[in-house]
Amino acid sequence: MAHSMNRRQLLNAAAAFPFLPGADLWQLATAWAETPGADALRLAKQKQVFSRVRPGDADWPSEESWNKLRREVEGRLIKVNSPLSACREAPDSSACKELFKALRNPFYIGDQVALTQTSGWVGAWTSRPSVYAVAAQKTEDVVAAVNFARENKLRLVVKGGGHSYQGTSCAPDSLLIWTREMNAISLHQAFVGKGCEKVQAPQPAVSVGAGAIWLAAYEAVTTRGGRYVQGGGCTTVGVAGLIQSGGFGAFSKKYGLAAAGLLEAEVVTADGVARIANACTNPDLFWGLKGGGGGSLGVVTRVTLRTRELPAFFGDVFGTITARSETAFRELIARAVSFYADRLLNPHWGEQMRFGTGNRLDISMVFQGLTQRQAEEVWKPFREWLAAPGRDVTIDVPLKIVSGPARFHWSAQLLKAFAPGAIVADDRPKAPAGNFYWAATGEEVGWVLYAFRSAWLPVSLLQKKEQPRLVEALFESTRHWQMSLHFNKGLAGAPAEEIAAAKDTAINPAVLDAFALAICGASGPPAFPGIKGHEPNLNAASNAASAVTKSMNKLLEVVDDPGSYVSENDFFESQWRRSNWGSNYLRLAAVKKKYDPDGLFTVHHGVGSEEWSADGFTRLGPG
Repeated sequence: MAHSMNRRQLLNAAAAFPFLPGADLWQLATAWAETPGADALRLAKQKQVFSRVRPGDADWPSEESWNKLRREVEGRLIKVNSPLSACREAPDSSACKELFKALRNPFYIGDQVALTQTSGWVGAWTSRPSVYAVAAQKTEDVVAAVNFARENKLRLVVKGGGHSYQGTSCAPDSLLIWTREMNAISLHQAFVGKGCEKVQAPQPAVSVGAGAIWLAAYEAVTTRGGRYVQGGGCTTVGVAGLIQSGGFGAFSKKYGLAAAGLLEAEVVTADGVARIANACTNPDLFWGLKGGGGGSLGVVTRVTLRTRELPAFFGDVFGTITARSETAFRELIARAVSFYADRLLNPHWGEQMRFGTGNRLDISMVFQGLTQRQAEEVWKPFREWLAAPGRDVTIDVPLKIVSGPARFHWSAQLLKAFAPGAIVADDRPKAPAGNFYWAATGEEVGWVLYAFRSAWLPVSLLQKKEQPRLVEALFESTRHWQMSLHFNKGLAGAPAEEIAAAKDTAINPAVLDAFALAICGASGPPAFPGIKGHEPNLNAASNAASAVTKSMNKLLEVVDDPGSYVSENDFFESQWRRSNWGSNYLRLAAVKKKYDPDGLFTVHHGVGSEEWSADGFTRLGPG
């Protein structure tokens, strides 16, 4: 962990750079941070300037203080007990077996105050519960919790959907603001943001509470409302968290970033004030919330998002092909890349192709606004190429194209009837009938990560003269681990107005001309240190992490200045400020200083976290 703790003084150094005429702040800050010996020098000079309190410390709030908070939030203060406690005491018991079975159901995890959707990252963090949690039902509950944490010097954590790969929605010895029950959703025919009455035209929108998940949003907006809202692909991801990270869904190539669709947010800042943030009121905070990362600037309690006209059709394309030799696999990769560049780089297409070890190509694409016949016509050249005589490939799963009415894309009733294999229902007794998650995302439920890296690939790599370099890099990467190209997570090929809207967000500008986000990761089933029979496989984790690193490094040989998606970045990324936000970081840091000068909201590799110890308890300063 030391290598991610040694760079805490970047902003302090950057603060001096304006006095250097003509200086490029980011280049100077980066140069300083990368100077040989700079990390060791900073560590030697750092000293503790502030420390949060933990249970057992003299300043830890008294029982009387906690009871006062409990009354203020009308009894919604929870003393957190983890369901994993039973497994620590009796790991072979039937109760423990049932618990680990339940940990494969994201709806169960989401309803547990002590759990998170990712159980940890080997060598980085383990999901551990807070001491207390405020199960907020209204904004006033959040205000009370923020004030209590600030006044009592507590580590504060916020959890909605709880999907953070970086572990930002949990921390031991902390107070948790749990927004799960703040899940109201309301549709607007003509929404105008506060203070924008004279400058914005009314438009259709949806307001969503911070604890709502995307399945509920789609059910309200699309299945019942007949419109579309740009959101996340996984049904159990939290709405507010996705917006704050930037946000991609299956159809982002058409509708852009989820964050760019934000019209207004209500957010409780570190001073305990519930503020409205939109283009006219607190516009700097509004900009920061659009991709600045969850949990760094305040507690979002409500978001209002623009809704769009719903296309007639959504559809899927899937299939699996295995090349029977390395030469044939190079040819298959080359054909897939050129086919994407020629036929799929446009607003109709999204999702991914996965190039795997064993010379395998998995195609899992989606489309919008095309009929079955139109989609079939698009893929005709690729099918003909595969079927050509002498092609040295095996068709493991024949390419299948399915199109259907867009309004029913998230209808559990219809999916159970016509595509039961595509979804997994919430199997708890008395679970809502509409609860489901996509079967393709099943391995992500409760998983423990071994490694995870991402990088945006510039569209210039799809130029004819550059394609051979990309093909070779993809091939070499698969000698170590599988590599997925998520085409919907790059905005090259999107409508000009959506690219322009994305420019007005805090996300790394590298996304604007990226044709895909390359993702390389490895994981195992839910696991926790200290629970016999359910501990992380350290050997497998080490081997996989090494392979992932080699795989991504091979691909990055053709990317000059890679950026990463903040929600899917490497936990151990040393240049995380540049990777997550690029040239936007210094502006984000200024917003952070304005609304949270004392760093109440601190998360791993979040804005301003370079001033804190890795656990978020100790603020560091120069010696």
